[in-house]
Amino acid sequence: MRVDDFDFDLPEDRIALRPASPRDSARMLVIGADAPPADGHVRDLPQMLRAGDVLVVNDTRVIPARLNGVRVRGEAVARIEATLHKREGASRWRAFVRPAKKLHVGERIRFGEASESMACLLASLDAEVVEKNDGGEVLLDFALSGPALDEAIERHGVMPLPPYIASKRGEDSHDAADYQTAFAREPGAVAAPTAGLHFTPALIAAIEARGVVIHRVTLHVGAGTFLPVKVEDTREHKMHAEWGEVSADTAAALNAARAAGGRIVACGTTSLRILETATDVEGVVQPFSGDTSIFITPGYRFRAVDALMTNFHLPRSTLFMLVCAFAGTARMQAAYVHAISNGYRFYSYGDACFLTRADG
Repeated sequence: MRVDDFDFDLPEDRIALRPASPRDSARMLVIGADAPPADGHVRDLPQMLRAGDVLVVNDTRVIPARLNGVRVRGEAVARIEATLHKREGASRWRAFVRPAKKLHVGERIRFGEASESMACLLASLDAEVVEKNDGGEVLLDFALSGPALDEAIERHGVMPLPPYIASKRGEDSHDAADYQTAFAREPGAVAAPTAGLHFTPALIAAIEARGVVIHRVTLHVGAGTFLPVKVEDTREHKMHAEWGEVSADTAAALNAARAAGGRIVACGTTSLRILETATDVEGVVQPFSGDTSIFITPGYRFRAVDALMTNFHLPRSTLFMLVCAFAGTARMQAAYVHAISNGYRFYSYGDACFLTRADG
């Protein structure tokens, strides 16, 4: 399948740089199977749900995963920016670095606050490059580990806003709250599960009053979610692995809801991806804990999820491919034309859509 099939033109002014306020006032395009797209708002979500449905949210919490530091080689000093994207142990993280050409395996980076001369650094955090891969990815082994490392990252790191926002404005104090969902509690993501950004206490209460139970799964979203698809054929694209978990209690509750006639509704593509990873060929959700690199394109047979709330995604992205697989490529292309022409806001801080599965 050609990546060009998932391309579209998006005006720059459609990229949202701030979230709607209040969060549930964002617009929501309802994309059904047998009707044209219908304009609404996120606060209308309870009316899209039925008693007995279950809403599955991702409870990952974004960490300040962008670190700035220096590499010293003799008299040569190079500034290094690293974006952590996947934890590999108590002291190790995979990261995307730039400029990657400035680093060799075995060299150390010192992250922290530097003096003007760069000769010494105060309150620093050291890491060794133990592996170097394509695409600017390295494996870093930090001098600290476990909770001590977590605390140091919180102290030195910066919230890693998506590049399509960071290229247009700097981070500020609002982003620390704006870029976390109402469900965030498990630290480890370097990007927000953005559909969850729309939820407010009032919306959650309205959903529960509808007779819908909210269940939590975890998928620690990695920086790979922002990487462009550079190949021409989708079969040649390699997804970066992300760690996720579906507990035994959650799996049992979802299976019981489905058996009773309820629908499994995923809040966001991250919730959908971990659910599809955990569900067997018979459609039974199994407990799961581990890495997933599931890549969903048109032709995929969905096993778990019946409906999906998600944001509007980038052209040529794996996430736009996923929603085309879920709701049908022609339907999604038409829906995106409608959204663009009617002023919907795109990407992480943008508006939402509600999709029913194309195969019912």
